[in-house]
Amino acid sequence: MKKLLTTLCMAFMLSTGAALAQVANYDVVPLPKSVTPIQAPGFVLGEQTAVIYPEGNADMERNAHFLADYVCEMTKQMLACQPLGKKDKVSKVARGNILLALDAKIQHEEGYQISVSAKGVTISGKTAAGVFRGIQTLRKSLPVLAEKPQAVSLPAVTIVDEPRFGYRGMHLDCARHFFPLEFVKEYIDLIALHGMNRFHWHITEDQGWRIEIKKYPQLTTKGAWRSGTVIGRNSGLDDGQRHGGFYTQEQCREIVKYAADRFITVIPEIDMPGHMLSALAAYPELGCTGGPYEVEHTWGVFPDVLCPGKEQVFQFVEGVLSEVIDIFPSEYIHIGGDESPRDRWKECPLCQQRIKDEGIKAEGRQSAEDRLQGYFTKRVEKFLHSKGKRLIGWDELLSCNVDATSTIMSWRGAEPGAQAAKQGHDVIMTPNKPMYFDHYQTDKTWNEPLSIGGCETVQEVYAFEPIAADLSADEARHILGVQANLWTEYIAAKQQAEYQVLPRMAALAEVQWMQPASKDYDAFLARLKRLKVIYDLHHWAVAPHVFQ
Repeated sequence: MKKLLTTLCMAFMLSTGAALAQVANYDVVPLPKSVTPIQAPGFVLGEQTAVIYPEGNADMERNAHFLADYVCEMTKQMLACQPLGKKDKVSKVARGNILLALDAKIQHEEGYQISVSAKGVTISGKTAAGVFRGIQTLRKSLPVLAEKPQAVSLPAVTIVDEPRFGYRGMHLDCARHFFPLEFVKEYIDLIALHGMNRFHWHITEDQGWRIEIKKYPQLTTKGAWRSGTVIGRNSGLDDGQRHGGFYTQEQCREIVKYAADRFITVIPEIDMPGHMLSALAAYPELGCTGGPYEVEHTWGVFPDVLCPGKEQVFQFVEGVLSEVIDIFPSEYIHIGGDESPRDRWKECPLCQQRIKDEGIKAEGRQSAEDRLQGYFTKRVEKFLHSKGKRLIGWDELLSCNVDATSTIMSWRGAEPGAQAAKQGHDVIMTPNKPMYFDHYQTDKTWNEPLSIGGCETVQEVYAFEPIAADLSADEARHILGVQANLWTEYIAAKQQAEYQVLPRMAALAEVQWMQPASKDYDAFLARLKRLKVIYDLHHWAVAPHVFQ
């Protein structure tokens, strides 16, 4: 196909006299499901071109302006955006322009089609979200030109595409290290560029509480700040520098809208009952011992967690989640549930009384304290259901006797996710190998910025198969999608965050969009070189290993 596309591009340039024109290239990341070249004259994209959208459709109007901005960014050409009235003749208005259209015949909610001919370009989708995904494909096909505006030749083609998975996510930890609002928006832009539709925002941790909760103001006045950060990998040395920050509810809503405009859903994570030292530092009565507690300086798993023996803990959780639910329209609320030690619960008379009162007993490998977390989680889940939300959490929930209504994020490898699917849980695959992007990207680490460890190369990310071979068709349907995570214990600057995710996000995108039989790593690397031009245009820091 690549040879045919090249031949058609050359023929198109000669037939239009555009021998010096830049030519679009549809070998993009992720590669569309079907790219069918047409042996006919293509389209010349110039400043006289307009982007046409259905009148009165706010989502499509916004799509039009996004496309015009992308074209300007890539080619320096300013395109007008014009509405298509209900009485307008489509063939007349669309001629010589780019038409954005909704097409009910397209089956997938995010499926799209691109048609390019001498008459114009049409990007259609079943939904505005699908049209936006098609816009990203056209965007990535354009060359990056110098400062002077220049026409671009678009070879005649028909592109048909739809994603393999409905859930295509990236995670960002803003709790270990706080990142300013503008970087969070940049991260969302990266998610959009790579055709993803979920932003998992980790905003509470032992090392800092990052979201304003009006009912509990000390979560941010006290819990959002630590008085120092460990140097290196828990070396015992501390920098003694105050670190922290938080997002106001208004800023969180701003992020939700920024993402929604790009058809991305923000899933907030309020980790509980563990990883709660920042909350305990603010409200020590929520712990088993009563403290005193401190916002943590070091990394790891700590014994002090919420006390499920106290009814006020559930009042606190519901108060916090009520405000979170009011901000985030996501179907899911992530409650973490990982790495919650039982040490304090075993010693706490209130927790032991709760175990006795609720008739909680050890069963199999699960201790009574393990099942106490199940009790805690079910109460939280019941509350979320009452608010029309679904619970999602890490795969430790499988050992807490939670029911199948809980969605599982499989991080301790892919096997817990496969087992969860067999038990009837919906599953998001995000195994630490290879989907932890805080790990190194090479085993030659001497010139790399300090990381938590591990090594997940671009090739390993690309090779990941989310659906285990031994799952039945019914079980496989529970694998909703794939996500990569960026934990930030050792990532304090935006440039390092960019470096850790790029270009691995590109490999992830092809896992999320493409069928396994269509993937080809060597061909991907060739396409990746073109995508890197866009990375460079934005001055994003990119790990160089696969380009060397």
